Amino acid sequence: MKPFNRRRFLTSILQAMALTPLLRVRPALADDTFRPLRAVAAQHGLSFGFAVDPALLDSNPSYRNVVARQAGIVVPENALKWAQVHPASDRYTFAPVDLILAFAQANHQRMRGHTLCWHRALPDWVTRTVTPANAKEVLTQHIAAVVGRYRGRIASWDVVNEAIQVDDGQAGGLRDAFWYRMLGPGYIDLAYEAAHRADPDAALCYNEYGLESDSPAGAGKRAAVLALLRTLKQRGAPVHALGIQSHLRAADPHGFGPGLAAFLRQVHDLGLSVYITELDVDDSHVTGDANQRDAIVAGTYKRYLDLVLGTGTVSAVLTWGVWDTAHRTGATPSMGPLAQRPLVFGPQGVIKPASWVVEHSLAWNR
Repeated sequence: MKPFNRRRFLTSILQAMALTPLLRVRPALADDTFRPLRAVAAQHGLSFGFAVDPALLDSNPSYRNVVARQAGIVVPENALKWAQVHPASDRYTFAPVDLILAFAQANHQRMRGHTLCWHRALPDWVTRTVTPANAKEVLTQHIAAVVGRYRGRIASWDVVNEAIQVDDGQAGGLRDAFWYRMLGPGYIDLAYEAAHRADPDAALCYNEYGLESDSPAGAGKRAAVLALLRTLKQRGAPVHALGIQSHLRAADPHGFGPGLAAFLRQVHDLGLSVYITELDVDDSHVTGDANQRDAIVAGTYKRYLDLVLGTGTVSAVLTWGVWDTAHRTGATPSMGPLAQRPLVFGPQGVIKPASWVVEHSLAWNR
């Protein structure tokens, strides 16, 4: 008799799930045997969690239960973006963030902050009143106020978000966006230094999308990000981690590959941690019923997590949302159909094929 092989078992389960719509049966896996992902991850030196909505935490008991049971780390999906947390020049709105933090502390979870310096989600008062003459003061005061309020309580921050856009033609591949136009490339160092002053013990992250693909565009963006990180380290900027957003496209054979694994090792060699910060799988182009979608989405999660966790460089995995709702995934909005089954859990936290393969990948790739 051959010895039990969990990898072969998972492969056979995925193959069976692909046939489920034809056989009109469900995989014989009971929800009550599913281990909480936070516990599985912690056993292997990892953190697993979600981007969360404070309104749902406040109002939906099922949502609270799923987040409490499955997440060891949480991040506000929108509540710390400028437009929400700093809607007027003389006013901050911290209550939604405080709600998430109180929930995290009550459930022994760590919390991340997202995001301090980004070209999007800026309130009108910033784009109307900030000029090159006052931009440094506005940016540093915002960071000091937000990070300072949560000093010692938020473990890591996405300080600068999406600063690279190679097609913009700027030196170093930097994005020709608001803070760059106000302050030049030095705004990046400025943001990290301000965050470090406000909380010297927080892990400070650079967060970026579009780094997964081995296409020429993806490889070019990875090279620009690696050069930026190397330069920041050489200048002594307090950057400690890279966030790989990981908005994936279901069943895309070119969506990621060995070039990504090599890149993660290069980042790790700079002394930086690696976080998967916004993981989801866009199934908007997939046809078929929920069972077929689930099998394809689960296969994409498995290939991706086996690849990135197999490098030994990743310390945290967070999905961009808690459970499936029809929504757009990725960094750039489109007018196409909505993703239907993009997350690890089904509506109301139902265990689905992606749940099982994520559990397997967290447990067997360290």
